[in-house]
Amino acid sequence: MLSSSLINEIQKILGKENVFTTLEERLCYGYDSTPEAFLPDLVIRPTCTEQIQKILKLANLHLFPVIPRGAGTGLSGGSLPVKGGVILDLNRMDRILEIDEENLVATVEPGVITAHLQEEVEKRGLFYPPDPASLKTSTIGGNVAECAGGPRAFKYGVTRDYVLGLEIVTPKGEILQTGGKTVKSVTGYDLTRLYTGSEGTLGIITKIILRLIPKPEAKKTMMIVYERLDDAAKTVTLIIKQGIIPVTLELMDDITMRCVENYLQLGLPLDAEAVLIIEVDGPIDLVEKQINQVGELSRANGAREVKIAKNEKEREEIWAARRAVSAAVVQIKPTKISEDIAVPRSQIPVMVRRLKEIAFRYQLNLAIFGHAGDGNLHPNILCDKNDSEEMERVEKAIGELFQAAVELGGTLSGEHGIGTMKAPYLKLETGEVGFEVMRAIKKALDPNNILNPGKIFGSG
Repeated sequence: MLSSSLINEIQKILGKENVFTTLEERLCYGYDSTPEAFLPDLVIRPTCTEQIQKILKLANLHLFPVIPRGAGTGLSGGSLPVKGGVILDLNRMDRILEIDEENLVATVEPGVITAHLQEEVEKRGLFYPPDPASLKTSTIGGNVAECAGGPRAFKYGVTRDYVLGLEIVTPKGEILQTGGKTVKSVTGYDLTRLYTGSEGTLGIITKIILRLIPKPEAKKTMMIVYERLDDAAKTVTLIIKQGIIPVTLELMDDITMRCVENYLQLGLPLDAEAVLIIEVDGPIDLVEKQINQVGELSRANGAREVKIAKNEKEREEIWAARRAVSAAVVQIKPTKISEDIAVPRSQIPVMVRRLKEIAFRYQLNLAIFGHAGDGNLHPNILCDKNDSEEMERVEKAIGELFQAAVELGGTLSGEHGIGTMKAPYLKLETGEVGFEVMRAIKKALDPNNILNPGKIFGSG
C-alpha cells in the first residue's frame, strides 16, 4: 500500500479531485474485458503530460508500479494492476489537437475515442481505417499500446500502419518525441514502431500523430451462407487468388450464429455451419463488379445463399450480427476466454479443423469467428471460471491451440496483445533468444520495472 504522505504528494500534483482512494473507486479499475481482476492501490486521472512526468519521477523514487489505462476494453489483461500500484487513467486527455487536411494527418491525445476520431475526419472527406470491435468505447492510446486491428485490417492494415509519430513520457519521467508528419523517416531505429504495441511497458503515450487517407467513394456489403464451415474457409483463399481485396472478410461459425440469433433475433441461418460477411469499397464501378464476382465465386464453392445489402439499413443489419458476437456468446457459459491467433490465409481451413478437434477432445464450447481475410481467428472458449475441473481442460486446450497456430506458421496474437493471458506461451513463438531480446529492451528502458509490471514476460 502507498503511504498517506505519498498519496498527499500525488494529490498535490493532480488535485484531490483526480485521485481516487476508496475501495469502491479502486474496484472499478481492477478489471478489463478478461475474466481476471486485481485491486490497485490508487487511481489517478492526469490532464496533461507534465503531470504524468511528475508521477513517473515519483514512482522511480519510491518504486511503486504505474499502470496506464484507456477504456479497459483489452482482451489480454494489458491494463490490469497485477502487482497493485497506481492506475493512470488517460481518459481525460481526450482532445483532437489537429486534423491537417493538407498533409493527411491527425494529432490526438491518447484518451480520444476511436469512433469519435473516425467521425470527425470523415466529415472532411477523410478516413481513419483501424476499427477494433470496441471502437465506440476504446481509446486511440489503448489502440496504439495494443496495436489494435479490426475487420478492415485485411485491406487497410492495423494501427501501427497509421502511427507516424508519438510523444512519450519515459519511465524516468523524460519526454521522448518519435517520428512526425512525414510519411518517410529512416533516422536511426524505428522508435515509433517500438512503442506501438508495447502494451504500456516502455512508456506512457501522451500524443499521437496518425496518418489519414481519402474516404472511399462507395462500399457494398454481403452475407454468404455455407452448409459446411470448410467451404467457407476455402472461399477466403479463393477470393484473394482472384485478385479481389475486400475491406473486410469475416467468418462466423454455427455456435456463434446461434448465440447471436438468440441474442438479437436477426433471422440468421441456424441450420448452416458458417457465414462470411464481406465488404468491398472503392470507386462505384469497381465495387459493383467485385461484389458480383465474389458472389459468383462463393456459389461455385458451395455457398447456399448470397445476400447483398441493397441499402444502408440492410448493411447495418448484416453488421449488427458481427458486432453482437462478444456480448452474445456469454449466454452459453458465464466466462469467455477470447483468443486471437492468426495463421497464413492458406492455413485457415486446417486451423479451423484443428480448433474443432481440440474443442471436441476437451469437451468444450468453442465459438469460432474473426477476420478470416488476414487469417486472424478469434476462438472463444465459453466456460465457467468457478468450475475448476473445466478450467483445467480450458488451460490444456489453450496451450494446444497456440501450439497449432505456431506450427502452421502463425502467431499467438493478431491484435489483442500478450498482456497476462498469453505471457506463459510467449516463448512458443519467440523462442528463448527472442524472449531475452525483448526482456533486455524492457530492462534497458525501464530498469526499475515501474511501468506495467507482470505483462508480456509473466511475473517478472
